[in-house]
Amino acid sequence: MSEFLVGLLGERLVNSEKAELDVQSLGAKLSLIGLFFGCSLNAPCKQFNGSLCEFYSRFKKTSEHKDKLEIVFISSDQDQKHWQDFLQEMPWPALPFKDRHKKMKLWNKYKVTSIPSLVFVDAVTGKVVCRNGLLVVRDDPKGLEFPWGPKPFAEVVAGPLLRNNRQTTDSNSLEGHYVGVYFSAHWCPPCRSLTRVLVESYRIVKEMGQKFEIVFVSADRSEESFKQYFSEMPWLAVPYSDEARRSRLNRLYGIQGIPTLILLDTEGHMITRQGRVEVLNDPECRLFPWHPRPVLELSESNAVQLHEGPCLVLFVDAEEEGELEPAKELIQPIAEKLMAKYKAKEEETPLLFFVAGEDDMSDSLRDYTNLPEAAPLLTILDMSARAKYVRDVEEITPAVVEQFVSDFLAEKLKPEPI
Repeated sequence: MSEFLVGLLGERLVNSEKAELDVQSLGAKLSLIGLFFGCSLNAPCKQFNGSLCEFYSRFKKTSEHKDKLEIVFISSDQDQKHWQDFLQEMPWPALPFKDRHKKMKLWNKYKVTSIPSLVFVDAVTGKVVCRNGLLVVRDDPKGLEFPWGPKPFAEVVAGPLLRNNRQTTDSNSLEGHYVGVYFSAHWCPPCRSLTRVLVESYRIVKEMGQKFEIVFVSADRSEESFKQYFSEMPWLAVPYSDEARRSRLNRLYGIQGIPTLILLDTEGHMITRQGRVEVLNDPECRLFPWHPRPVLELSESNAVQLHEGPCLVLFVDAEEEGELEPAKELIQPIAEKLMAKYKAKEEETPLLFFVAGEDDMSDSLRDYTNLPEAAPLLTILDMSARAKYVRDVEEITPAVVEQFVSDFLAEKLKPEPI
């Protein structure tokens, strides 16, 4: 375990007394690490830190598993004094302030998109146990459900579900269906826009004869808002009054923002977290049930994924539909190989793959990242780290792409600032 933790966190952590802590001394019994991503200048982080301190203190005093859990603070502070003052409030260690490279790797590895965020990971393998630790702290203040691992969807969703005609059906009716778990709210404009598209997609898939159902998990602020919003939806919903079940579903899928559409196969296993992007990109539902594609064509609707971790983007001189196909065929085998490798390890792929032609979206991306106008141009963009990697060669071949990807994953490439 200690070798893995050193690889994940580095050899040294620091505590509130400015003392260094050897990562290998965290304890042989340790089985779960809570990675607390936050910033001293963020009010919700300050508020959550108070709740987490109470939770941590109670757990360490009363839980039979007290030696199996440790929290580590991963800061995004830019000012060392602010970071140090915030650390004074914490009874757990933190990554050293200057270790920004390690912090960014953890942000990317666990796809953290907002703060505060608390991600529980297995201390032996690094695999995610629970993405939404904020809800653990709120819903299980005594830590009785430790280690908060994922449960089957059928178990978490179990209970009555509503239809908008006020009739109810049991969650057992979802068996054998593809399921979209839709986290949304009426107060959120992007949610309402997606709902209008999703209603049509739902109709099309149903008319195709597919066994498909959607379950709405509301984040509305009142039951009246929920009822108004749900009246527009032809699918099922978790009752608004069942806050515990809604929270458990949020926790199960580590929801960090809305709208989010999680797509499940007929066995309840996740197909993709990117249901929103898939639905918007495929209005005729030809690709249902929307299994992840190894290579995406950059568009306005999927550009949001550029901010979810490092992305390889191959820019080519293509303006007409279909002209991107040779570029996709060039990098697809490499993307498929990487996806298969990490799927076998039950981990998320550390790199997404895009091809981009000559259009306004590509021009905006080039301008934003200060890339040259050359085409073809092979790049890896890491928006959260504000870093880019550019391979400047006369001809882009599969061997060139594969070596570029290999060097990036091995951290052999020197980043340029975005």
